[in-house]
Order: sequence, then structure tokens, then C-alpha cells
Amino acid sequence: MDRRPLSVELGGVRRTLVTAGGIFSPAGVDKGTAVLLAEAPAPPAGGRLLDIGCGWGPIALSMALASPDATVYAVDVNKRAVTLTQENARTLNLSNVIASVPSAVDPTLEFDAIYSNPPIRVGKEELHSLLLLWLPRLKAGATAHLVVQKNLGADSLQRWLAAELPERFENHGFSVRRASTSKSYRILEVTRA
Repeated sequence: MDRRPLSVELGGVRRTLVTAGGIFSPAGVDKGTAVLLAEAPAPPAGGRLLDIGCGWGPIALSMALASPDATVYAVDVNKRAVTLTQENARTLNLSNVIASVPSAVDPTLEFDAIYSNPPIRVGKEELHSLLLLWLPRLKAGATAHLVVQKNLGADSLQRWLAAELPERFENHGFSVRRASTSKSYRILEVTRA
């Protein structure tokens, strides 16, 4: 893998990390992730937090910096992205980040929060499968924050989640709402009762 330096601001501090081609947004923090990090509430101080589709790690690293007592799980199907997130966590001395492919995460774990810029471009069917895999693993009372560009289907995804989650997981008491809109992005909030 041909690594190159990446200078980005995370947690209010300019940091030098590494990136490489062949991953999502290799040149920096993409607009959607920037909106999520700026607009979503701070992650819980402790517990287990999840970043779905971690890329080189901007969301997972930001959560780990903000919540040093939490364990942050960063998952991506792209092994190059997982490796970069692991390296960047080591660079920042973040021992609370566990980056892996999804299948390596204990299937019995539940999460205190999920933050994600989900991979919309994988196609509707794959995206829906991905969200149905992880969102039911929210703990009772926990919330997921998903950033989705309006012209890439944020509103239809919100409607689908609002219909599908309660139907498939009626004992979870899911609610779905649009938490905010910024720069053509929506932050969708999925809460388990």
C-alpha cells in the first residue's frame, strides 16, 4: 500500500496521519463526515461506540479523542481502510480504537452509540442490509447518527428506516427522525427506546 501523509483537523487540533488510494475520501475529511462531526451531539463518555464504514478513520478517531473512556469499534469491508485506521489510532496513541472488518466484531456486542457516514454508493440493497445488521445492535436508549446527502436519498432512507426498523424489530421501539440539515446533508437520528 502506497501511504502518504494527511494533515487534518480532528478534535480541534491539526494532526498528521496517513492515507492511501483505494479508500473512501483519501484526501481528507469529506463534506458529509465534516457535517456529522460538527452537527451531531458529542458521543457518550464511555461504553462501546461504533463507526460503520470507517475509511481512514476520521469519525472513529474523533470519537476516541472525545471519549477516551469509551471503546470505539471502527468497521470497514475494505481491509486497506482498516489498516489505515489502526495505524492512525496508534499515531494518536488511541488504545481505545478497535478497527476490523465487520465479521471480526463479536455478534453479541451492543453499542451505546453509532456514528456513520454510511456507504450510500454501494447500492440500496447492500446499504439496507448493512444498516439492518448494525442498527438493531444499539443498546436500549442509545442513538445512531447517520449523515446522508440529500440528493443521494437522505429523505427516502429516512422513510425506509422509519417503516422497516419498527416492523422488523418491534420489541426495540425504534424511532427515526431528521435531526438537522446542513450544506445539503441530513443527519438522521435512529433511537432505540
